Amino acid sequence: MIDLKLLQKDFEGVSAKLTRKGVSAALLTTLKEKFESLRVAKQEFETLQAAQNAMSKEFGVYKREGKDISELKARVDANKIKVTEAVEVQRERQEELEKIAMAVPNMPDDSVPDGKDEEDNIELKKVLTPKEFGFTPKEHWELAEQNGWIDFERGVKLATSRFSVSFGMGARLERALINFMLDFNRERGFEEVSVPALVNRQALEGTGQLPKFEDDLYKMDGQELFLIPTAEVPVTNLYADEILTADELPKRMTAYTSCFRKEAGAAGRDTRGMIRQHQFHKVELVAITTPDTSEIMFEQMVSCASDILTALELPHRLVNLCTGDLGFGAAHTTDIEVWLPGQNQYREISSISNTREFQARRAKIRYKNGKKNELVNTLNGSSLAVGRTLVAIMENNQNEDGTIDIPEVLRPYLGM
Repeated sequence: MIDLKLLQKDFEGVSAKLTRKGVSAALLTTLKEKFESLRVAKQEFETLQAAQNAMSKEFGVYKREGKDISELKARVDANKIKVTEAVEVQRERQEELEKIAMAVPNMPDDSVPDGKDEEDNIELKKVLTPKEFGFTPKEHWELAEQNGWIDFERGVKLATSRFSVSFGMGARLERALINFMLDFNRERGFEEVSVPALVNRQALEGTGQLPKFEDDLYKMDGQELFLIPTAEVPVTNLYADEILTADELPKRMTAYTSCFRKEAGAAGRDTRGMIRQHQFHKVELVAITTPDTSEIMFEQMVSCASDILTALELPHRLVNLCTGDLGFGAAHTTDIEVWLPGQNQYREISSISNTREFQARRAKIRYKNGKKNELVNTLNGSSLAVGRTLVAIMENNQNEDGTIDIPEVLRPYLGM
């Protein structure tokens, strides 16, 4: 959640940053009106409370002077009712403000370029040179079906569209990739954790998926439990409502989970193959740091994800996302896009984001900084999306006869 105190202190400055990220003038006006309404409620309460304190002091004077206190007592009792009502009004207006604020995205860092969509993102660098083929490379779904690795029709048969079933080497490669990524991340200092695939509403509110993106989530009927859209949710919320010591930071964690998304906003996009599925496997990186070390951690996480692709000999590029393509909770993001020769383009395979204090404020994750409790910074990123990595391996390592070479670093995981 955005810093409401900062918004109240510098409304114009914060509004300017939020406008860069596409927040409407109408929403900002509503926020300002709710702030003013809350301010008035607080003033009314403080005035009534001051009157209550003043009348309470009069009791002593009345008793010393032997005056009748019945009239004073009536005024005090009447004012108590007003104080109680004022407290309730103040609480209601605070809740109204926070409810609206929960739907407001994080402010972008000043370094984030302005732009409307992915076309305005800025390439930072390319890593490895795409291979030149002496034939027209096939797309991954052709290769998957030809080699018997992935069956899309049986995925539909078992569930619905955007589900698939992996067989034989396809299934073994998915498992090998998961283990390779977890081992790689652990060697970089990220502790492996295993978390539930179901989380409660509070966890999703903490990381920012709720209330805005409820339509993209799978919810359990009759329960306030949701299938996770990413391991970022349970891993970050491991420390919700906690105060950590400075010595405990930074916390570096990595987790493998299945992820579930309705892809409600992606109708008609990537309907073939494994690029956009309702269920997919992913290895995630999450870090919890002090504010002054979060950018160092950000660079380490980007390097970690990029180096996995380099180890797999997969050409890729790093992209700085513009304001129009930046995620709801992100202050800034570097996307990693892998080269897919079958599609003749780079496609996103990881997003590494620094959310600054945004998630920490929502999830109430703090640390003891001397005598003060301060909000941590949280960071997250894919390292990597397993299905998309498998897609990249198939397309980049295909031969003219449709066979696929296995990357050297994965061979020990396959007993080869």
